[in-house]
Amino acid sequence: MTIVLEHPVGTTDPITLVGPQVADRLIRRITTDHPEIGASTARRIVGQAAAFIAASGQQPGSELAPSELVDYGWHAFILHTVDYADFCRRVVGRFVHHVPTDEDEQIPGGAASARERSVAAIVAAGYTVDAELWQSTADCNQCHAGCHDSPRTG
Repeated sequence: MTIVLEHPVGTTDPITLVGPQVADRLIRRITTDHPEIGASTARRIVGQAAAFIAASGQQPGSELAPSELVDYGWHAFILHTVDYADFCRRVVGRFVHHVPTDEDEQIPGGAASARERSVAAIVAAGYTVDAELWQSTADCNQCHAGCHDSPRTG
């Protein structure tokens, strides 16, 4: 799969969706949980996770999935439940659930296809895509082995 960095006219840096204090908390969480990731990369991850969540909320039922690195950001955000719930209410208008698939459940078209749909949804929502962060499939081992995330709103 090849993902091209998209910069359509009028795109927004998705880190602007998250306030500076929340962004700092999430960056610290990511760098604590994943010491191999530096603060500048963690900041990019936070932005892409915010874009993914926002785009997911605009396209419920689309079977989207984050990349491995973007999933780190989503997991960090979910741990900060007050901030996450506020973000969902403010940006999406409703809560975006993290719903891992069961081990034997397949994402329609596979994980790579879901990632491509996710990137397209982010672009359609008007956010910049950081292609480097979208190169690998999420392996949501914090939930159970082999899952992929499919956001649901509710």
